[in-house]
Amino acid sequence: MSSDYSARHLSVLEGLDAVRKRPGMYIGTTDSRGLMHCLWEIIDNSVDEALGGFGNRIEVILHPDDSVEVRDTARGIPVDIEPKTGLSGVEVVMTKLHAGGKFGSGSYAASGGLHGVGASVVNALSERLDVWVDRGGKTHHMAFRRGEPGRFADPASGPTPDAEFSPFVTGSELDVTGNVGKTVTGTRIRYWADRQVFNKQASFSYDELIVRARQTAFLVPGLTMVVCDERNPLAPSEESFRFEGGSKDFVDFVAPDTAVTDTWLLKGSGTYTETVPVLKPNGHLVSEDVHRSCEVDVALRWGTGYDTEVRSFVNIIATPKGGTHVAGFEQGLTKAVRTVIEANARRLKLTGKDGAERIEKDDIMAGLTAVVTVRLPEPQFEGQTKEVLGTSPVRAIVAKTVEKELGALLTSATRDFKAQASTVLDKVVAEMRARVAARKQKEISRRKNALETSTLPAKLADCRSNDVEQSELFIVEGDSALGTAKLARHSDYQALLPIRGKILNVQRASVTDMLHNAECASIIQVLGAGSGRTFDLDSARYGKIILMTDADVDGAHIRTLLLTLFFRYMRPLVDAGRVYAAVPPLHRIEVSGSARRGREHIYTYSEKELQETLRELRRSGRNFKDEIQRYKGLGEMDADQLAETTMDPEHRTLRRITAAHAEGAERVFELLMGNDVGPRRDFIVAGAATVDHHRIDT
Repeated sequence: MSSDYSARHLSVLEGLDAVRKRPGMYIGTTDSRGLMHCLWEIIDNSVDEALGGFGNRIEVILHPDDSVEVRDTARGIPVDIEPKTGLSGVEVVMTKLHAGGKFGSGSYAASGGLHGVGASVVNALSERLDVWVDRGGKTHHMAFRRGEPGRFADPASGPTPDAEFSPFVTGSELDVTGNVGKTVTGTRIRYWADRQVFNKQASFSYDELIVRARQTAFLVPGLTMVVCDERNPLAPSEESFRFEGGSKDFVDFVAPDTAVTDTWLLKGSGTYTETVPVLKPNGHLVSEDVHRSCEVDVALRWGTGYDTEVRSFVNIIATPKGGTHVAGFEQGLTKAVRTVIEANARRLKLTGKDGAERIEKDDIMAGLTAVVTVRLPEPQFEGQTKEVLGTSPVRAIVAKTVEKELGALLTSATRDFKAQASTVLDKVVAEMRARVAARKQKEISRRKNALETSTLPAKLADCRSNDVEQSELFIVEGDSALGTAKLARHSDYQALLPIRGKILNVQRASVTDMLHNAECASIIQVLGAGSGRTFDLDSARYGKIILMTDADVDGAHIRTLLLTLFFRYMRPLVDAGRVYAAVPPLHRIEVSGSARRGREHIYTYSEKELQETLRELRRSGRNFKDEIQRYKGLGEMDADQLAETTMDPEHRTLRRITAAHAEGAERVFELLMGNDVGPRRDFIVAGAATVDHHRIDT
């Protein structure tokens, strides 16, 4: 490198050259995410029109030739001449950075586009871009190659970026290619991403498009969003979305659990003043104090789970990393709930040790699903990718709105709201107590030495090994089976915990009831990893948890209740594949001995397997006792039989419980164990004819 450094070494990139030289500055990256970001820029321009009340339909089409097209029925890009540049409105929008109608001109009260670079950046990074505008009874057209306007000599088969291109030399022209009705307006943009810029593997994601289209339809009620994937002509895909309920419908859609409250809508607005440069008619920028208004729309509800799902938006632009509006929402939410809980401390029994604990934000947000939307002119984002809102006054406006509106609902005297508010307060306090209990539990060592074993339940028959990977915990149904299991186990690494009958149905019970249930509390205490949001998989004391219940209807019921507990409050154990169901035999066949073979016992695990085994024995000429032993409970086996069939790793069969189809499992748990009796009754009636009555103890 030369030490000579002067002004002649400086480079000045003009116009769209800067975009092509440093695309990451404008779209973040040049992989699939950057490719999708370009598409969002074009779609959001159409959505901004719909947000302002112009146009009610947007179509996105993925063509087989790797191009993408966006159509809308809005006002259409202006086609008249912009006086300062002498260029048509279409060319200004598509070729000039920081040009557009979103700089305080009054064209948009609220919009997602702010910097005036979206369309021009997409144009600069496209091998070819075509724009058609229906306006004034005519269809206007202009084409660009890597941001430069001109004309393509397209073949009869249609437009292609490989066609011969002739750039405009003396002056650019906006061609009129047809006539439309006087009332027909709209814009169509089709472009081919430039593979000189984007990675060869970068591609448009149909699934992401579907998610974004559905999200936009929720946030702009009455707007129809259509996504069509024609990249595979043999199997094209098309989906259409239109919703009238707004953010309330959005909350109901994204909520991951069963609701314990209705979806509440909190609306409000506020004003603030900020100093911004204002473009004057003479073209000068002058700093002035401008009064802004901010509209707040928050939809929320609490559910039975403990996961938090908060989606935030600014003028329908998603802000996945939050910002001042989310901070204000959390501030107002926390203050409103704390105030109401403090006023109801006596009813909630927040006395003694509990009274010294302060409700935290995480306690309140457990099981909360919310959509936070603010609309304001010229919001300040951190970067072109618009992932974080930076407008400071919005925080106070959102916090005040949420605190006021939510506080009114939680203190309402209306019977329905009063009951729901009571449920929410109970849930928050239960989360606080669970958090405190988990914190204390973490302070205790995972493994107790001989002097400290008294802290674990007395009925636990623990193993001697401290190796978590090798250790196994058998949750056994009943004390009678416990006695046999103690003799059958390998005490070095197999622990036993008996439970009495059917545990609490936690799908219908509150967190507080679950923690107060002796059997549930014992299981959580023995595992030593906490529960719910505070569950720590690395702290689990056993490598395998095996549910060992009787091979009858009651055993299946108990196993379902246990799985419900693990699924709702210790889900990481299921996800890690550490929960199993033991498979005890149903039948024992005693086969007579012969000169070549001694007496033998064969175990079968289903009625079908029994019949097949008996047929095979008859075919081979072996004799067996006609009286086949049928096990209805683990207690009917002696220790050797239980070890050989169910507990010994060398001979047993285990069924691993997985959550690969978590949504399906959630629906089954809700059907079998939830509050809604009607669907469960229909399920029982529909399946009654297929039940084997011999398996029911009647």
